[in-house]
Amino acid sequence: MPAGHHAQPRGKELAWVSLAALGVVYGDIGTSPLYAMRECLSGEHSIAPSRDHVFGVVSLFFWALLLVVVIKYLVFVLRADNKGEGGILALAALVQQEDKTPRRKKLSVPILLALFGAGLLYGDGVITPAVSVLGAVEGLDEITQTPITPATPKTGLPEARPPGAGAPCVATDAKPCEKKGLTIGDLVVPISAVILIGLFVVQRVGTARIGSIFGWIMLVWFIAIGGVGVPYILRNPEILRAASPTYAVAFLFDGGWRAFLLLGSVVLCITGGEALYADMGHFGRRPIRLAWSFIVFPGLLLNYFGQGALYLQEGAKVNNPFYDLVSGGPLLIPMIILATMAAIIASQALISGAFSLTNQAVQLGYLPRVSVVHTSHKHEGQIYVPEVNYILMIACLVLVLSFKSSAALAAAYGIAVTGTMGITSYLYFLVCRRNWKYSLGSALALFIPFVSIDLAFFSANSVKIAAGGWFPLAVGVGVFVIMTTWWRGRFQLSEVMSEGQLSDELFLSDIDASGTPRVAGTAVFMASGTDGIPNVLLHHLKHNKVLHKQVVLLSIVTENVPFVVSSGALNVRDLGHGFFRIIARAGFMQQPNVPRIIGRCSKQGLVTNSSDTTYYLGRQTLLTTGKSPMAKWRKVLFGFLARNSRPPTAFFHLPPNRVVELGLQIEL
Repeated sequence: MPAGHHAQPRGKELAWVSLAALGVVYGDIGTSPLYAMRECLSGEHSIAPSRDHVFGVVSLFFWALLLVVVIKYLVFVLRADNKGEGGILALAALVQQEDKTPRRKKLSVPILLALFGAGLLYGDGVITPAVSVLGAVEGLDEITQTPITPATPKTGLPEARPPGAGAPCVATDAKPCEKKGLTIGDLVVPISAVILIGLFVVQRVGTARIGSIFGWIMLVWFIAIGGVGVPYILRNPEILRAASPTYAVAFLFDGGWRAFLLLGSVVLCITGGEALYADMGHFGRRPIRLAWSFIVFPGLLLNYFGQGALYLQEGAKVNNPFYDLVSGGPLLIPMIILATMAAIIASQALISGAFSLTNQAVQLGYLPRVSVVHTSHKHEGQIYVPEVNYILMIACLVLVLSFKSSAALAAAYGIAVTGTMGITSYLYFLVCRRNWKYSLGSALALFIPFVSIDLAFFSANSVKIAAGGWFPLAVGVGVFVIMTTWWRGRFQLSEVMSEGQLSDELFLSDIDASGTPRVAGTAVFMASGTDGIPNVLLHHLKHNKVLHKQVVLLSIVTENVPFVVSSGALNVRDLGHGFFRIIARAGFMQQPNVPRIIGRCSKQGLVTNSSDTTYYLGRQTLLTTGKSPMAKWRKVLFGFLARNSRPPTAFFHLPPNRVVELGLQIEL
């Protein structure tokens, strides 16, 4: 099996990298204790917290973490690295490496599934910040229910009442008074919204400055949540028997359909599992596994078993099991603060993941160009995408203001996670068969258990579609339509443009015979194909009737690997008559820098002067009246995306004062 590009850290370096992985990788799954157990035993769609039910739910949590996170992801899926990089698009690109078919006219099934899974990840990226921050801030409800703005004056004197207002309310057990004034609980939504706005606003600064403290905060978080569970485990040590799978199996069989549907809430304990794989490129397998084994897993288990022990002790009196572990004591407010910080870190990880996913999709040709701002001079992977940032911010605020509680949002959470996990299982099966040449029996021996668990969780969540599960599905479908439309539109556009394209030999012979004037300097023409004369050059020659002494035809080809660093990344061919063709190959994690590429060609015979080099780009105006086999609505959508795509000047790092754009009108 291929190994990653990371050098294996050792000793102190391994400890530091593992700490960094703790802060980035495990934020999402680390904040699940805020709401996961509550949704099973105290939520709107929960079951009664009887003794058997508590043992069954805690057992399901334990085995879900063990089977999905430990065995599926940490043991197996992390081995499917694409030169060290992970994530659903990297996995799909790994599958495509074994596809020797020439350029396809249709996207393959694995790619289509990967694109839909990527769409679900965007839905996850919207829900995670909202549900994590809401779940943390909801701890304010535990402080007091006393109104902040009292209905009576602070002097204690009777409130002056206008004539005819009637007598003041006197509360009784049978008829409590209507609550007046603003309570702390009423501030949960506004505070959550303010935190989310602040989180998205500071994204432009990047995580380079604050990333170093993330790991320390999450280390304190996991120690704290594990520590608060220990006293209740010591009081009710019998809860440890829930580690036996017999309780989980008995709960599912005896509980019938209702117990099966509860899996839709149990899955909340493994949300963030996909991040283990997606962030592998930043840290490597070993630090991620080490952080889980020594910090994350023990902290989660102690907290979940502690919450279970609390239910055994208090039963239906438990309202919010996470905060009830510390309510009534001095640790409540520090825990609320720590939980809010952990929720912000969990949100940051998902937001950064959305930036990285967008960058990969753009490089692979599934999304239009976007503004990519590098926020760190040391780490290429730390980027900021303004368009994605503000779309996520608006979507998160809409969710918070619409659902108003983490309990309501939890219903929308599981669909995205389980859908993506199922697609990952299928792609991993293809890697086993195509890339690693496993026998069908061996590959199925892994695939069937993995996908069975994924489908069970997905099926249990499917009943929540009307209660909010439609949201991540809508996001997934929307992103899927955009990605497939952009790919199809670019394919059809290249087909239309290649119809009038001249071969190199025919064009150069005509240039030699016509005696076209040549001027000093170098002209670089960006070409989408790797052969033939690009339309922008023909357009330039038609109108300006002159050529530079050196003409460079530059094509950038994105490979199905994250990085291309070998000598084969750059190929320069002298076509004669002052013409050169450059084919530069880049990985889907790399940002092409065209001036730097041109400068590296001096070793292969192409010498240029940056102050005397002009870059020619074509700006297409698309008309939807052509005969290409695309639906009318897809043509309209593609035209909209093309018009709003970022100009290639910044994307390819071209000097703005040396760029000439030529307009082309194309019927699609």
